[in-house]
Amino acid sequence: MVWKPELDELARREAFARQMGGVDKVKRQHDQGRLTVRERIARLIDPGSFHEVGAVAGVGDYDEQGELLDVTPANCVFGRGSIDGRPVVVVGDDFTVRGGSADASIHHKPQMAEEMAHDFRLPIIRVIEGSGGGGSVKTIETKGAANLPGGIGGSQWYWYTIANMAQVPVVGLGLGSVAGLGAARLVASHYSIMTKSSAMFVAGPPVVARLGQQLDKMQLGGFEIQTRAGGVDHAVDTEEEAFACARRFLSYLPSSVHDLPPTSPCNDDPQRAEEALLKAVPRNRRQVYKMRPIIEAVVDNGSFFEMSANFGRSIIAGLARLEGRAVLLLASDPFHYGGSWTAEACQKLVRYVDLAETFHLPIVYLMDCPGFMIGLEAEKAATIRHGVRAMAAVNQTTVPWCTIIVRNAFGVAGVVHQPANRHSLRYAWPSAYWGSLPLEGGIEAAYRSDLAEADDPAAKLKEIEERLNRLRSPFRSAEKFWVEEIIDPRKTRSLLCEFARLAEPLRTPGVAKMAIRP
Repeated sequence: MVWKPELDELARREAFARQMGGVDKVKRQHDQGRLTVRERIARLIDPGSFHEVGAVAGVGDYDEQGELLDVTPANCVFGRGSIDGRPVVVVGDDFTVRGGSADASIHHKPQMAEEMAHDFRLPIIRVIEGSGGGGSVKTIETKGAANLPGGIGGSQWYWYTIANMAQVPVVGLGLGSVAGLGAARLVASHYSIMTKSSAMFVAGPPVVARLGQQLDKMQLGGFEIQTRAGGVDHAVDTEEEAFACARRFLSYLPSSVHDLPPTSPCNDDPQRAEEALLKAVPRNRRQVYKMRPIIEAVVDNGSFFEMSANFGRSIIAGLARLEGRAVLLLASDPFHYGGSWTAEACQKLVRYVDLAETFHLPIVYLMDCPGFMIGLEAEKAATIRHGVRAMAAVNQTTVPWCTIIVRNAFGVAGVVHQPANRHSLRYAWPSAYWGSLPLEGGIEAAYRSDLAEADDPAAKLKEIEERLNRLRSPFRSAEKFWVEEIIDPRKTRSLLCEFARLAEPLRTPGVAKMAIRP
């Protein structure tokens, strides 16, 4: 009574699954410079760690005697594996089987991947190509009826896809032309990556051509469009780079909201003082400077991992480490609108503040913000509405917060440099400069009559400006304890490392405290 015949049959069916869409389809995938889904999974996770679920699922072809001739596997591959020794769920589309469309899908497979991640509290990585199991007009013919989106049982996948964002880290990899449901699954993530040869859109070129828009896939949804619009966070040249980014992103985060971010060994002296910080900010307030070198100087060497660099560019956002402890780092970028908060920058800030709140990451903010963006385009973009939403997001946080005022802090946006109604740490550099609004333009409005009566309005303007600038010295504010500490910029790293140590016991694992939006 040995079950060898059945085991042989199982091995035969598993061999059919490994053939995927067949030799020709696999070759076409390689000829187009793309890996197959199984190759992708093998290179993404720790070697030999993949435990596949449902490998033999698909559509069998039988002869008249009921003997199996062949199996067309389902176009979804999923299972458990590990990244840096930590368990994860990985689910991928097999584009070699009917281009990843619904005709070749068994919808329970990707849905079960989401359920597994949710219920076992494991990060999930979605490897997406094609429609991600979404619709095709051929589905009407193959199923014999038109599918009702979100019909009976049809919304469960969506519930888990979104619910996972408040439960576990979610990464999306767009590795080809991604449309419809695939696009939704890609952006419903905490971090999304696409290769520069890929594209993403709600509907592809043949569909939008019906609108009279003759566009190829790159013109419609290439990486430059998607990263600048904030649809996708990052674009890389190769799939290998995408896998490396996914692994690195996860290294900063806990496996779920029920854990705390891991602390890494650190060989970088927490007392390290960078002399370059003394001249990082020019005395001329109209002169811009580079914020990223400041970031690199104060966090652990090589630890800054920037996200959404091409979107909302007046705000820099990323993950970093301070003495090995993970933090979310926000910083102003004076190279873009002087660091003003645009509507897009506000959206970006909301997203990453939510990320920090969900996964218990202390927040560091290197501030140089002259206020909300002004002008006609800013008004058309409803900047103030997005700005108020950003203010709410900051004030709703409970994670520890530390702000370094590097230069400007003005207006309503300047208010939002720390959460209200709870204690946070705040330091100012000697270059800091703040007020209800910048002097430029404000003097003309506030001192209109004085300037009108002056024999030399230009000289009078200069006189008023010099007088107010003396009063705007950060030391005047410190006298009144309106700012707690003015620091030597070289001490910034040591103070931030102290902040990370102070924050460590305050991080509380548990259910996410706020809704998370893609």
